[in-house]
Amino acid sequence: MTGPDELRALVREVIMDVLPQGLSVTETVNLSTDEDLEAFVKRLLDLDPAEREQLRSGRKRFRLPGVSSAAPTAQTTPAPPVPAAAVSGAERAGGSTPVRRIERGAVTEAVINQAVRAGERLVLGRGAVLTPLARDRARASGVPIERER
Repeated sequence: MTGPDELRALVREVIMDVLPQGLSVTETVNLSTDEDLEAFVKRLLDLDPAEREQLRSGRKRFRLPGVSSAAPTAQTTPAPPVPAAAVSGAERAGGSTPVRRIERGAVTEAVINQAVRAGERLVLGRGAVLTPLARDRARASGVPIERER
């Protein structure tokens, strides 16, 4: 019987073998205050070695809201606005939760960990697949996940 860490490593390895290596992930980051910038830098410093390699290789990218890239290779895009009826009182009062939209590919435990650090909720497009380990991590961490219909 293998331990949970060994099983996680095996699942990550299988996912990396199955997914095309050429797909890039672009995450929109809002850096409108010094506090936003500080939180973003701290998040970058906390990346695990695999995520750092994704940054170095260009498979993980960041962009500011409202800035379009010349080659839209984004797998992750901002979610559309939520209707007013679906917004909680805290969000209406200005305490809105940042949203990370994932269009396609595997949503892994690492993505959930990033969402936890950034305080984000996830919106999954039709082409996104949530791994069982990621689902368990999201439940344990309280990361809300919505599926697009």
